[in-house]
Amino acid sequence: MITIALPKGGLLSDSIRLLKSVGLDFSAFLDSSNRQLEIWDANHTAKALLVRNYDVPVYVEYGQAQLGIVGYDILREKRPQVAHLLDLQFGHCRLSVAVRAASSYQSALELPAHCRVATKFVQCANEYFNRLDLPVDIVPLYGSVELGPITGMSEAIVDLVATGRTLTENNLVELDKLFDSTARLIAHPLSYRLNRDHLQAWINRIEAALPTAIVS
Repeated sequence: MITIALPKGGLLSDSIRLLKSVGLDFSAFLDSSNRQLEIWDANHTAKALLVRNYDVPVYVEYGQAQLGIVGYDILREKRPQVAHLLDLQFGHCRLSVAVRAASSYQSALELPAHCRVATKFVQCANEYFNRLDLPVDIVPLYGSVELGPITGMSEAIVDLVATGRTLTENNLVELDKLFDSTARLIAHPLSYRLNRDHLQAWINRIEAALPTAIVS
C-alpha cells in the first residue's frame, strides 16, 4: 500500500487524471460535496492525501506519503529533502518579475537598488537578485501579490504567471523570467531507494503514461 500526496488547486484535476490512467482512481476529490482529505482507491492498493501545494513536499519528506505531485516552483522555493523523479508535463507556468505597465523599466536590472519587491517566493527572489548583484528589499506576501505595485507598497513583484491574464487585468507587465515550472513527481528518499511497497513499479507505470518521459 502506498500513500500519495496530491495538491489542492490547479494541479489537482490533471494529477487525478494521470493517476487514473495507471489504475488509481481518486476522482472523489473532484466532487465539490466531498470533504474528505484522505481517500482510498477502489482496490485499496493506495490512498491519497489532499493537501496544500506548499505542504506536499513536507508530507513526502517526513514519510507520511511515499509519492507526491507538486509544482517545481515549490521545490525550488522550499528545497525539501525528497527524490525528484519525473516532469509530469502539466501545470505549465513561469516565475517572473513584473512591474506596473506604466513604469519605464525594461528589465529587472533597471530596478533601483534597495527597491521593494513583493513575493511569496522569498528564497527564489533573493537568489535571483543576488545573481544580478542588485540589492532589493523582499516583502513577503501570500495573497494578491499584484497589489504591491498597484498600491505603491512595492516597485515590483515576483510571482507565478500562466497565461498572463491576471497581470494584464491589473495593468502589470513581465520584465524577466526566473524559471519555468511544471508539476513534478517526488518520492520519499528512503522508500524510493529501498523500493518499499513496490514503489518503483508505480513510478514506471506513471512514467509510461506520460506523452514523453522526461526525467527531472
